[in-house]
Amino acid sequence: MLGLTSEEAKKRLREYGPNALPERPAEPFSRKLLRQFQSPLIYILLFALLVDLLLWLYEGARGVPLESLAILAILLLNALLGAFQEKRSEEALKRLKALAEPSVWVLRDGRFQRLSARELVPGDVVRLEAGDRVPADGVLLEGSGLLVDESVLTGESVPVEKGVGEEVFAGTLLVRGRALLEVTRTGAQSAMGRIAHLLAGMEEEKTPLERRLHAFGHRVARLVLLLALALLLLGFLVEGFSAKVVLFAVALAVAAVPEGLPAVLTLALALGVERMARRKAVVRRLAAVEALGSVTVIATDKTGTLTENRMEVQEVLSEDPQRALLAMVLCNDADLATGAGDPLELGLLRYASRFLDVERVRREHPRLSERPFDSAWKFMRVTTPLGSFLKGAPEALVPRLALPQEEQARLFEEAGAHAAKGFRLLALAFGEGEREEGLEFLGFVLLLDPPRPEVPEAVARVLKAGVRVVMVTGDHPATALAIARRVGMPAGVVATGEELEALSDEELLKVDVFARVRPEQKLRIVEALQKAGEVVAMTGDGVNDAPALKRADVGVAMGQRGSDVSREVADLVLLDDNFATIVAAIEEGRNIYENIQKFIRFVFSTNVSLVLVIALGMVLAVLAGLRDAAGHLLLPLTALQVLWINFVTDGPPALALGLDQNPGVLSRPPRPKDSPLLDGSSVRFILLTGSLKAGMTLALLLLLPRWLDMGAVQSAVFHFMAIGQVFFAYPARRTHITPLPNPYLNGIIVFEILLQLLVGTLAPGLLQVVPIPPWTWFLVLGAALLAWGMAEGVYRVVWRKEGRG
Repeated sequence: MLGLTSEEAKKRLREYGPNALPERPAEPFSRKLLRQFQSPLIYILLFALLVDLLLWLYEGARGVPLESLAILAILLLNALLGAFQEKRSEEALKRLKALAEPSVWVLRDGRFQRLSARELVPGDVVRLEAGDRVPADGVLLEGSGLLVDESVLTGESVPVEKGVGEEVFAGTLLVRGRALLEVTRTGAQSAMGRIAHLLAGMEEEKTPLERRLHAFGHRVARLVLLLALALLLLGFLVEGFSAKVVLFAVALAVAAVPEGLPAVLTLALALGVERMARRKAVVRRLAAVEALGSVTVIATDKTGTLTENRMEVQEVLSEDPQRALLAMVLCNDADLATGAGDPLELGLLRYASRFLDVERVRREHPRLSERPFDSAWKFMRVTTPLGSFLKGAPEALVPRLALPQEEQARLFEEAGAHAAKGFRLLALAFGEGEREEGLEFLGFVLLLDPPRPEVPEAVARVLKAGVRVVMVTGDHPATALAIARRVGMPAGVVATGEELEALSDEELLKVDVFARVRPEQKLRIVEALQKAGEVVAMTGDGVNDAPALKRADVGVAMGQRGSDVSREVADLVLLDDNFATIVAAIEEGRNIYENIQKFIRFVFSTNVSLVLVIALGMVLAVLAGLRDAAGHLLLPLTALQVLWINFVTDGPPALALGLDQNPGVLSRPPRPKDSPLLDGSSVRFILLTGSLKAGMTLALLLLLPRWLDMGAVQSAVFHFMAIGQVFFAYPARRTHITPLPNPYLNGIIVFEILLQLLVGTLAPGLLQVVPIPPWTWFLVLGAALLAWGMAEGVYRVVWRKEGRG
């Protein structure tokens, strides 16, 4: 069997197209843009625009309606920013989806090659193993004892037995056995292609954080609307009906709520998952990013995750080495020439190939029947004309040997001694004809799978971060314990799958190493940990691991050796199957959340100061009798200036805060899963810094009229609010953790200050300000620097007090 040639495959790929399901056409950018206007807050701004235009027309359409144009510009800017971030997020998810695409073993040019499932064409021969998703419709060429789960097509949950010559369909799942499949239909022509509209791709649902932020924003909006209504009534009492007061109150209601935050949040998440992908961790569900920062327990597999998954035979302990070698070759599904197959079975073949010709032995002793390996029985049998060869776990095969109890106990003792040295053990056995009982013992195979060199450091880092690590493996307890100690895990209590049945949930929590665990027992481990309040990240690679992965707060699948079904239900896929990558993902998850907290602190600090300045400033103006040149009540800021501060001054620094790197995030314990959006320290910081800046603004409003006219006073107050705000990004970005320098933030702050100076001096009319004397600019800059220094003091008081607490 040679399969297709590469040239023929390319020709068929052009003819039939890629083996991919038809995707919905991308939503036009114009529709994304229009959707940005579907918000109660935007409706208020649209109402303000309409009122201003009507009043401008009513008053004879004299001059340029600056506020109307400003509101329109803000609306368009906000919509463009939101649509752009949504598009960027979609593109990031699409790139991640491509990284997580399945690959298959395909027979091309006479040898098996690992190719993307997209490249399959009719006529290809594909190798499938238990846990693989059938990539295209086809006919079975080889296989015995095959079970296929067709529930995705039929709704029938009971797997169906399949034999050679029968058809299997794309999207179904090989639950048991190994098979060769000749592809007949691909892509849209396959069974799965015909029902593609029922399938969901990568989930793009709102994360819990986004939902909480949305709800929080609406609560703030209601409070601010009440405040705006109160200011409106106050303005009417003092001024009578005034369009200026109406527009000001409406603009305040919108500006005081950070409606740009969802766009910033989406960008922070998108950038974060891209950084995680560069560190070999592909996020399949955005909600997992938030959960990663709260993980308190990692339940990790051993083989391939903590170890190198480079199974090498160290020794074969057998009194009949020739037949032991035959068992290693014949009771084996791997293909040495292509590297296809389980790493353990490839290790057996590499060792056996030193002493005999693997391909010749297989040709001379063809399979007559077989029993594929399954975690339920923990062994594999292959029957040939010579008889039945079996390999499996010692505890599964030794009781099947035709040996007295004393001899079996001696073999168990010998196995335990080798496992305690860190070896992985396989027992080999032989039986006449097709049998699985009364067997002849052929010996033990000792394999060594060394720990990955980077894992001990990763374990130390994650333990320091307050995250517990437990091992959950199907290996021998002594082997598991030896590896746990070598990688630095505090492994005091070991329990096997059998002992697990007798343990209560409370006793289970004390176990550090779970050995000889069946996949279905992983689900109980996850549920017991969650019941105790833990946030669990669980790794898995097999078909039966899916329920535990789905139940875990963060299900982690293996990208290299994992089954398709485990990757489909997982939240995170490790492209390198490495434990250190889980730690990197937790670090990145915490980093993303830390940055989100920063720009929430920064933006809400502005909102608090704006609300206080406007509300108290209006009251002070009434009490002190402050009026502008036209005789109207002096409002601290105009509607246009409020909008400028909210969008232009706040937006860019908030985006830059999303790029912060926080190297100390793993030096702190995990964040509680249900922690509030803003913790006590952040709330104190927002209230204190917002009040501080508002107090200085009101002081300027009261003192400057001694030397300046009211128009210049209002202009100076506006410039102080705008310039002072950008400096507050620095104290807002530091907590217990000092981030690395952020050149993007520094550049944006310099740009914002220069922009304010240029607009204030060269085009003051754009922002409804008047030119102010040079000494006033120095006063404004000095006051902004003083406010920054005082905010730094607030940061030190708040966070140091929190640290002592």
